[in-house]
Amino acid sequence: MSARRILVVDDEQGIRAALSQLLEFEGYEVRSVGGAAPAFDAIASWRPDLVFLDVKMAGVDGLEALREIRAKDPQALVVMISGHATIQTAVEATQLGAYDILEKPLDTDRILVLLRNALATRALREEVTTLRAHIESRWQIVGHSFAVRSLLEQIERVGPTQARVLITGENGTGKELVAQALHKRSARAAAPFVEVNCAAIPSELIESELFGHMKGSFTGATQDRAGKFEQADGGTIFLDEIGDMAPAAQAKVLRVLEDGEVTRIAGPKSRKIDVRVLAATNKELGAEIAAGRFREDLFYRLNVVPLHLPPLRERREDIPLLVQHFVEVLAERERVPPRQITGDAIDALAHLDWPGNVRELRNTVERLLILAAGPLVTLADVERLTGRRTAEPGGLGALADAGTFEEFKHAAERAYLLLKLRQYDWNVSETARAIDMPRSNLYKKIERYRLVREGA
Repeated sequence: MSARRILVVDDEQGIRAALSQLLEFEGYEVRSVGGAAPAFDAIASWRPDLVFLDVKMAGVDGLEALREIRAKDPQALVVMISGHATIQTAVEATQLGAYDILEKPLDTDRILVLLRNALATRALREEVTTLRAHIESRWQIVGHSFAVRSLLEQIERVGPTQARVLITGENGTGKELVAQALHKRSARAAAPFVEVNCAAIPSELIESELFGHMKGSFTGATQDRAGKFEQADGGTIFLDEIGDMAPAAQAKVLRVLEDGEVTRIAGPKSRKIDVRVLAATNKELGAEIAAGRFREDLFYRLNVVPLHLPPLRERREDIPLLVQHFVEVLAERERVPPRQITGDAIDALAHLDWPGNVRELRNTVERLLILAAGPLVTLADVERLTGRRTAEPGGLGALADAGTFEEFKHAAERAYLLLKLRQYDWNVSETARAIDMPRSNLYKKIERYRLVREGA
């Protein structure tokens, strides 16, 4: 690692020389200037890690210079130097964002201790920034298909609002990814994001998990415990697989949404909470409501803004981009050997069926990178390690079951239109332009084949 850069700003030549000599002896890279104007230039071109800045200087004084430095870079580390430090000066410097203030004559030991602590703070801040960047890459939504672009536009519009969102889609399509993106684009981004997998919690424990409990309220309740709703206060709660939630818990969630209050099991009183609710499911909630397994009133409370995630088979054009993304992420974070994947191997992956969607594709890419025979991942590796061959271009699939040629034509047309409508997120005008069909004709065919958007 290169030496940390320190800029010394003082209009006294003796102070600059003494401080520079000390810092250089300690292994720092040092520059010194005699006023605010050259200091601004040095900060812009040299990017020091820390600035020692004199309070009293001719022209622009140190406090005014500090104000300008922090305005341009709120993360700048600045230590003030003062010959006559007063409490008022110290308070003003702190309010303007100074890390600390030193009095002249400067004490060598104090300078070195302060410097170590300040740079350790900077290193920790840089580590947090790097970690946050890694987390951001984890939740990155990858793709250039119309479906993904449309989804990202909706996230940008809905994220900053307080609206509840119901995210639907098959397993592995990235519903949690969308929930994270909505949270990060909201005013609650710095507050907690609390995830609850409703399918993974036993029905007898779901109420305690969501709403909390008091000590002694049931066997095993050895202490008071806040539930997930309380933990998410001020932030976002993500109810994943909401379609698997027990009926009793559904009723309580509905009450929380209506009243904005939560009551722990055996709790003496309710507590006000401020929580944005996002929910997701891979089930058809309309069918669940009809079967009596899901409350219709809860569905309407949650489904303020519906977001549907298409399966990977309906956005195959994104697969090459996803494969490259997973190669980079796995090599960087999971220490998986980086390999190049040949064009025909990527093409083969793009033509396979992916019932497990993006999650299955990621796992497959990881397997290929680990187990491929040579330095390249080839078509032979794909077929050997997936146990599947790519579908023949002329394969008819379910269309081959048509009894007559006329039935086949209708089935093929219906399947084609449904595929294209999904691909363009049911935007009829966009779909009509893409397939070169008058919009009025497309509307007639939608009615003729009774095409209905999933989750509508």
